[in-house]
Amino acid sequence: MSTRLTRRVRRSVLAVIGATALALLLPTASATATALDRSGTVGALASPVDVYMKDHPSDIGLQPHNFNPISESPDIKVCPTAIECSVSQNPIIGQRNYIFIKLRNPGPYGSGTMEQGEIHVYRTTPGGGTTWPTQWTEIGWMAVPVYSGVTTVVIPWDNVPGPGHFCLLARWLSANDPMTFEGPSTSVNTRNNNNVAWRNVSSVLLTPGRPQTRPFAIGNVLAEPTRNSLVFTEVAEPLENAGGRLVVDLGPTLFERWVEGGMAGEGIREVGRNQVEIVEPAKARLDGLVLMGGERLTMQLQFTATTPTEKPISIRVTQFGPDVDGNERADLGGVRYDVTVSKRDQ
Repeated sequence: MSTRLTRRVRRSVLAVIGATALALLLPTASATATALDRSGTVGALASPVDVYMKDHPSDIGLQPHNFNPISESPDIKVCPTAIECSVSQNPIIGQRNYIFIKLRNPGPYGSGTMEQGEIHVYRTTPGGGTTWPTQWTEIGWMAVPVYSGVTTVVIPWDNVPGPGHFCLLARWLSANDPMTFEGPSTSVNTRNNNNVAWRNVSSVLLTPGRPQTRPFAIGNVLAEPTRNSLVFTEVAEPLENAGGRLVVDLGPTLFERWVEGGMAGEGIREVGRNQVEIVEPAKARLDGLVLMGGERLTMQLQFTATTPTEKPISIRVTQFGPDVDGNERADLGGVRYDVTVSKRDQ
C-alpha cells in the first residue's frame, strides 16, 4: 500500500472514531494516558487550519498576545455532572467530575477547515511558575474532529486526589495546526500558542468564623536562582466588606528567605511564625522571594470572614519574576479566588 493511501486510511479511521466519541458525548478518557505530541508533523492541506482556545475573554487567537492574567482561560470549566454548569467549580473528591473544553475554529490563521486532532488535559498545584512538562500530571485526553464554529469537548475526571484544588492546562495537538514552540515555561507557552490554555480559578465558600485554606505554589523555571514577587489585587467587592482576613503561611523555607531579603513588601504585616497578614488585599505584595533553579515551593492561604455578603468577592494572587523570555518581571501565572460568605446555618 502506498504511503499516501496509508495516511488517508489512518485519517479516515481517526475521523470515524472522533465522530463516534462526540456522538456519545462522554467518551472514555485515560487518567494515565501518555501525551501523543504530533506537533512536529505538518500535513499538506489546501486550506490553512487554526483551532484555538481563549486565554482571556477578549482573546481572538493571536500568537503571541499580551493579555493578563494569563491563567484564567474561559474555555476550561469543571462541572460535577455531564451537563455543563454555568460557572466552573472546584472538583469534588471521590466522585466523577467533568472537564468541559471549548475548541474554536477558525482562529486568525485558519479558514475553518475541519481538523482532526487530540485534546489533552493536565493538572498541577495551583499557583505560578510551573515547568512544562515535569510539573504537570495528565488527567486524560481525547481524539476529536473540530468543525467550523465552537466544539465543546467533555473529558471525565475520576479519582480526584485531595485537597481538590488544582491548576488545569489544556493542549490541542494537531498535525496541520502545530505549536509554534514549547519550552519549560508554562506562561510563555500559553502566551505564544493559541493551542494552549491555562485555568487557575478556585472557589472559596466561607461561613463566619470558619477558616478555609488554599494551597499556592511559586516556581522557578530557570536553572539559576531568581527573586520573585507575590502580588495581591481585588477584582470584585473588597474582602473587608465581609469582615474578611487573609493570612499567608509561607512555610519555614520561604519565610526565612523573605526575612534574609529584608522582609520587603507592601500592605502586609508579620503576624506569627512563618505568617504574614495581607492587610491591603487591593494592592499588597511580598517581594524578594528567592527560588533556586527548578524549585517550586507551596505556601498556604487562609481566608476567614465574619459577615455574609451577597456580592461576589474576588482576590487575584499572581507571581511575578524572571522568565525564559528575558523579561525580569513577567507574569508567571497565579490564581483568582472567588469568595462567597454564607450564613452560619447553611
